[in-house]
Amino acid sequence: MLILTFKILIIIFLEVSKVKLQLQALHLLIMLLPDANRDTAKAFLQFLKKIVANEGKNKMNLWNVSMIVAPNVFIYKGKHANQKEMQAAATSAHIVRLLIKYQDILWTVPSFLISQVRKMNEATMNNTKRQMMFDKGVRRLLRRKTMERERPERSETHIPEGVIRVYAPLHSKVSMAIQLNSQTKARDILARFHCENSHASSKNTEVQIQRLYEIGGNIGLHCLDPDAYMLDVYRANPQAEWVIKPKSS
Repeated sequence: MLILTFKILIIIFLEVSKVKLQLQALHLLIMLLPDANRDTAKAFLQFLKKIVANEGKNKMNLWNVSMIVAPNVFIYKGKHANQKEMQAAATSAHIVRLLIKYQDILWTVPSFLISQVRKMNEATMNNTKRQMMFDKGVRRLLRRKTMERERPERSETHIPEGVIRVYAPLHSKVSMAIQLNSQTKARDILARFHCENSHASSKNTEVQIQRLYEIGGNIGLHCLDPDAYMLDVYRANPQAEWVIKPKSS
């Protein structure tokens, strides 16, 4: 864990006392790890989680595992045993317990980073629009292109508020309009397409490993978590396109 150095973590955890903020700090540090190091950390923590899960057989609960593992993961170079070293040892054991207990949330991009990306993309788009306004030739071209795009749309059925059109190029039913409510999740939309295409048995396995993607609007490309509430995502990015396709590796 090259980035999870003892010095960095001690500084963070001495300054931050709330567990939620500590987890956010760990989350960001995990995101900064190189792929190889992050994969190694994930495999190691999964191994420790299995040990804790078998506490009834091996007598190794979360506390015992953290006390044994912490000195080997976070090495504190002190010459004498004193209060500072004892505090550092307790802090490092606490960090290991957090890593083991909450490891499932550490391997995905945090939601607050996604929000920041949205804001950055919106700011970039606004800046680009301002620059283009100074060029009359570009303004005329954009006006003409906009008119060309709007012509065919006039004949199309208006999509009501809270309704999204989902595209699934690999399915026999390639698109579907879906009404969202406060309980609609991404997995519900995937299940809807799976049900509509269940007659095509050759595609059942393919549908199960596909994901719903949010594309365009105020974000580039975002693979939605199956438990994401779609109405919240839609309200944050109403101009997005919604596509079902195999999950990117």
